[in-house]
Amino acid sequence: MPSGAGWLPRGYHLDSHTHDQGQLVYAAAGTLATTTERGTWVAPANRATWTPPGFAHSHRFYGRTDVRLLTIPVELCGELVGHPSVFAVGALLREAVLALTDDRPETRPGARRRLLAVVIDQLHDTPEQSLHLPEPGDDRLRAVTDLLHSDPAGPATLAELGRVAGASERTLSRLFHTELGMSFHRWRTILRIHHALAHLTKGMSVTDTAVTCGWSNPSSFIDAFHAVVGQTPGSYQADLRGGPALP
Repeated sequence: MPSGAGWLPRGYHLDSHTHDQGQLVYAAAGTLATTTERGTWVAPANRATWTPPGFAHSHRFYGRTDVRLLTIPVELCGELVGHPSVFAVGALLREAVLALTDDRPETRPGARRRLLAVVIDQLHDTPEQSLHLPEPGDDRLRAVTDLLHSDPAGPATLAELGRVAGASERTLSRLFHTELGMSFHRWRTILRIHHALAHLTKGMSVTDTAVTCGWSNPSSFIDAFHAVVGQTPGSYQADLRGGPALP
């Protein structure tokens, strides 16, 4: 898919596909999710997703999304991480991506290539901020994560889910750590944050989002959201609106 820009409607889904070159996808407005066999990465409006060449992936867009697609030539992909990821988008990186994806003619020979080098430098110097939700290969663990996907706000404990899936709590706890690299609690929290980002992007209030996604009160939701996303839900919505956060 070539570089470019366009508005996509809420809920737009792009089926699984691959690229011979790398691809940076930035939602200048809205939120996008990128899914591969390794799991799902979510990028709110202050982040961009990176997919190296050859990774089958699909995209889903939450809210009306101003999507920017930037193709990274194969010879430059080695400068970036070799796996799908999410990076924070600062002011310089944002403006460079916007300029490279606007339909403007090149006014000086080599200008686009030089600007692309700035993008590579910015990505290379920016730590990964992956809102990554890994998916399991073990059938027992997949049965549990499927239950969580179907009801992310549900209060079921790991022991209760294990009884449905036919595995002990101890076995499942071990599998979460060995297969997914995180605890059951952490995995479910990130799953809920993924859903929360979608609700917040659509304009749902922080309080209603907290309840809808399974938190007992807004304060615990705000703490969890800030720990994972790096900003409060109110600040995230303010960024979407382009204004100050509501109290």
